Amino acid sequence: MEDGVAIHKSAIISHNVTIKAPAIISANCFVGSNSYLRGGVFLAPGAKVGISCEVKTSVLLEGCAIAHFNFVGDSIIGHDVNIEAGAILCNHYNEREDDTVYVHVDGQRISTGLHKFGSLVGDGCRIGANAVLSPGTLLMPKTIVRRLELIEQNPL
Repeated sequence: MEDGVAIHKSAIISHNVTIKAPAIISANCFVGSNSYLRGGVFLAPGAKVGISCEVKTSVLLEGCAIAHFNFVGDSIIGHDVNIEAGAILCNHYNEREDDTVYVHVDGQRISTGLHKFGSLVGDGCRIGANAVLSPGTLLMPKTIVRRLELIEQNPL
């Protein structure tokens, strides 16, 4: 560990990657060129972050793969999740006066009490290219989000 960043010796960190503490990059992980990891990031064994991605305050579990040009903010990504290129896992409502993030669980709208909260993505999910998950999105295991789809579970 150096300056709050721990990188396993078998992890591959490509050129021009910025990792800000705290961060843990586990065994057999891959982080592509020009990626930016910040705000507290944990990559479990075998997690992959493609080129030019930003991952902020998030946990990526084993076998998770995030393709190039993605943003994942304040999220937990399950085992064996695949996120295609250009997907955005939003963590903030810029367009709302009340920017508190809510989640829907069993038909109930529950306040997180937070102004920054991304997605909880279940094991085995597939998220298509250029999809957008709005703040507070909960995806059950093996959910498929189509390319260019907007998931908005908390409409105004």
